Amino acid sequence: MSQDGRGGARTAGSGGGTAARLLARIAVLAAVGSLVVLVLAIGDGGLVVLLAGLLGLVVCAAGVWWFLAHRGAVRLLGALVAVAAPVGVLVLFAHDGLWRTALLLVVCWALALACARAALRRARPRRKTRSFPASRPRSAFLIMNPKSGGGKVGRFGLVERAEALGARVTVLDPDAPADVAALAREAVADGADLLGVAGGDGTQALVAAVAAEHDLPFLVISAGTRNHFAMDLGLDRSDPSRCLDALTDGEELRIDLGDVGGRPFVNTVSFGVYADVVQRPEYRDDKAGTALTLMPDLLVGEGVRRLDARIDDTELTSQQALLISNNAYTSPDVLSGGGRRPSLDDGELGVLGIRVEGAAEAADLAVRGSQSTGLTVTTARRVEVTSTVTGESGPADAGSGDSGTDEIPVAVDGEALRMTTPVVCTLRPCALRVLVPRHRPGVVAPAPRVDWRRLFDLAFGRPLPSPRGQDG
Repeated sequence: MSQDGRGGARTAGSGGGTAARLLARIAVLAAVGSLVVLVLAIGDGGLVVLLAGLLGLVVCAAGVWWFLAHRGAVRLLGALVAVAAPVGVLVLFAHDGLWRTALLLVVCWALALACARAALRRARPRRKTRSFPASRPRSAFLIMNPKSGGGKVGRFGLVERAEALGARVTVLDPDAPADVAALAREAVADGADLLGVAGGDGTQALVAAVAAEHDLPFLVISAGTRNHFAMDLGLDRSDPSRCLDALTDGEELRIDLGDVGGRPFVNTVSFGVYADVVQRPEYRDDKAGTALTLMPDLLVGEGVRRLDARIDDTELTSQQALLISNNAYTSPDVLSGGGRRPSLDDGELGVLGIRVEGAAEAADLAVRGSQSTGLTVTTARRVEVTSTVTGESGPADAGSGDSGTDEIPVAVDGEALRMTTPVVCTLRPCALRVLVPRHRPGVVAPAPRVDWRRLFDLAFGRPLPSPRGQDG
């Protein structure tokens, strides 16, 4: 393997290229094998297996839509349909003796996808965030939230360990909200040469902005609940005390810092349905119940909010939800809490837009995924978001005191805010210096999107085109 001049990009050597081509050929053979199984089994129900599987997926997606977008009897019917569809398919396969054919198809296709991702990962490893040597801080200042992550600060003895390493620690009072940015600026004025946070991503972003403003390194301690930022940095999320190893044996990453309406963000900015839900006070204590209560009004009720966005020079209209991320995620799995960003210094925002107006579009999204017309996945340097509300007023604006057209709910790294439109999202490339331990167990090579054209090129020896965001 060789390293290029950017400090973190690697290209496959001859050994990696040989393995990649072998895996690509296995993937192609497995995909062809699934087609052969289907053709040979047509007379014995192979076509039934395919059609029943697709129909089950479509009906299940429709049921999920009815469950989310309606109340009462229709919601109950949707729940029953969503559960009954896959169960019915399995019963059909078992009753008609088609389960062997179905199992063989699933195994062949799973093997094809697994080998395809492994081949593409080996052939064109994605460039990771580049790292630089770092000196040991002399006067580190850390802010710790004792309630964050269910009390991880106390459970892992973070205060004691940090102070033993020479850091100065301020523990926030849960009963007295503090201005963490102001605390960070005071520490800088007192001579701090590193700022850090043990807390949620929203708090991380505010202190990170102060560190970037003064060109100081920033330390992330994974003491939050989900720790998305720490995950993409490769930090140990199971033991936040290991993040403190960076104080004695660290290296520096220079990453992008997002800006939304003048407020920094390290992960994502959400507009639309999710942002409307998190505004509610009851959401913190009952996330699922609050979302299910509000969803029908937010999706199909009178006065629903729709979002328009200008993504660089491209217009995107009438979206139900927009997710803007600090660098792009590898897949839309971020919507369900999954997904990772392979690098944090590409200098581009990730953009994901959703528009699903009915059961048919929900089914289309389930079947076609990222190719569906209801899902937009792209990148941009600048995103400008505005909003329109159909009807006189909408439930999303209840209690807000505005019409929803001048000020809209925004969720910034999970924090519920309201901002005046147009809301502009940009990036400050490589503005943030993040100090991380040299050993980071969470650094993994994310699975690439399966591109069958590229896979065939790799399998049959033709030059492999380099996709966006990867090194050639």
